[in-house]
This record gives sequence, C-alpha cells and structure tokens, in this order.
Amino acid sequence: MELFLVLVALLLMILGIIGSFLPVLPGPLTSWAGLLVLHFTEGVELSQTFLISTLLVAIFIYILDYIIPALGTKRFGGSRAGMIGTTLGLLVGILSPIPFSIIIGPFVGALIGEMIHRNDFDKALKAAFGSFLGFIASTFLKFIVAIIFLGFFIVKLSDHNASLL
Repeated sequence: MELFLVLVALLLMILGIIGSFLPVLPGPLTSWAGLLVLHFTEGVELSQTFLISTLLVAIFIYILDYIIPALGTKRFGGSRAGMIGTTLGLLVGILSPIPFSIIIGPFVGALIGEMIHRNDFDKALKAAFGSFLGFIASTFLKFIVAIIFLGFFIVKLSDHNASLL
C-alpha cells in the first residue's frame, strides 16, 4: 500500500508540473495533492502547518493565475478576445510539432483574438504582447511553485527512505 501511495503522489507531482503549462489542470494544487497523498504514506511525516502553508500558497498561485494574465492584457490595452486567443494558441502550440510552439502559440493566438476584436494591427500587437507577457509570467510562477513542491516531495521521501536503513 505504501508503494502505491508513493506512486500516486509522484503521478500527482508530475501532473502538477504539466498542469503549470496546461490551462486545464491546476498545476500547484495538483502538486499539493501529491504532498497530501504522501502525508498518508506510513512513516512520512508532514506537519499540519506544512500542509496548510503549502495549500495556502497553492490557492494563492491558483488565484494569481487568473489575475496576472488579465493585468498584463489590461496594461497593454487588450481585451477578453486576446485572453481567449492566448489560451487557444497555447492549446494549439502544445499539440503542434513545431519547435517553440508552446511559446509562439499563445502570442499568435492573442494577436488573432485581438485582430478579431479590433482591426488596428498596432493596437492588437501591443495587446497581444501584454496578454502573452501575462501568460508567461503566470506560467513561470506556477511552474516554479510546482518544482518547489516536487523538491519538498523528494526531500520528505528521501528522509523517509533514510530512516528505513
């Protein structure tokens, strides 16, 4: 049972890192679920303070994930169409075999979304850039938190394995 819980926790950690890039999965919250599952593994000690603190961080990052792209888009004069285009561009970029498409896709999607919303290319380009910057900042933040949670996972698991020897 212990091995099963560790494998489930590891899977959640990996999904959390992937979720940092995919808008469908809440990356840090999924990684936190991995820490929670690890907590239920026999012999692994995670304090309630640690679990609550990391949960609050994950929730805070989850909320920021919606605020940061909106701020970037608004700051550069973007619209909701630009934000939707960014998300669609990300999905196309993930599925595309083109190198760097995960970076290019959101920008092109935002630009197309803004061009649909308004016909002024310069304003659409500026807004797409803002939407893209917000997306990159938000994604980077989620990725960093998911990696930190993975680090906690590895440390706690290695402490547990060291105590078995």
